[in-house]
Formats: sequence, structure tokens, C-alpha cells
Amino acid sequence: MPTYQRFDELPVWRIGAELYDRTADLLDRAPPRLRHSFRDQLERAALSVSNNIAEGFERGTTKELLMFLYIARGSAGEARSMLLLAARRPYLSNLRSEISDLIKLAESCSRQLRAWADALQNSDIAGPRHLNEQSRARFQNRQKLKSGVTEFQKLVQQHLPPDHPLYPKTPPSS
Repeated sequence: MPTYQRFDELPVWRIGAELYDRTADLLDRAPPRLRHSFRDQLERAALSVSNNIAEGFERGTTKELLMFLYIARGSAGEARSMLLLAARRPYLSNLRSEISDLIKLAESCSRQLRAWADALQNSDIAGPRHLNEQSRARFQNRQKLKSGVTEFQKLVQQHLPPDHPLYPKTPPSS
């Protein structure tokens, strides 16, 4: 798994930035009839996705990162809701294809944020602010131990009789 040093290297941040760029382009092409308050709210929701990813990434703890990932995901949902509402307006019918593409982009961003948050919730690392040589070594040792246990389980399963309850239903991979 790659390690990112900067938030702007993150694929999900890049998708969030693209969501904002393309939303701003859409709003530039939208007719003046689209209310200023709607434009402003949609623009702020789209911008909030990448900004919250960046802020969470820079915070230094997994707990704070998770909080900002969920805020970013909420903003992606808000942008998607507003785009769905915009697609219903007859005077925006010429922009429906572009709006549909933005909805898909917001959904993709939301799915990626959810997957990242799920992975972080199952992580033993409290975040870079809490990492030092000792905690890093403990983490690496736990990872090695988990790997060794898995290999040992595979080895044991290979020597079980086929009618044993722990015998793997599919042959273990080497």
C-alpha cells in the first residue's frame, strides 16, 4: 500500500478537486436564472470535499482524520443532492448530461471516502502524531506475527484429513 506524504497525492483528494473544478465549470455555464444561493451552496459543498480531506490528512491523528473524512463524505452527499435537484429544473435540461457525470463523480468520491474510513477504523495506528520508533516497531512486529500465524494456519490445514471440520473447503494457496 503506498504511503502518501502530501494530501494532494491522494487519489480521493484529486477526485474531490475534480468535483469542485467541474462543478465550478457547470455553474459558469448555468443560466442566470439559477439562484445565487443555490450556486453558492453547491459550490461550497463541492469545495468542502477536498478541503476536509486535506484538513483531516494534516491533523496527525487517525481519530481526527476519520472525523474529517466523514465530513468530506457528507459534503459529497450534499453536492450530490443538490445536483439531483438541479437535474430536475427544466431550465437546466441542456446541462443534464454534465450534471449526471458530476453525480457519478460525487458518488465515486463518497465510496472511496467510506472505504478509507472503514480501513482506518480497523487500523492499530493512532496516527503520525503518535508514531515514534517504539510504536512503529510494535506495529511492524504485530504485522509480522499476523503473517506468521496465517502461514502456520495454512501449514496445519494442509495436514488435516479431508473430513476434519477445520479442513479448508478450498485448497490453501501457497
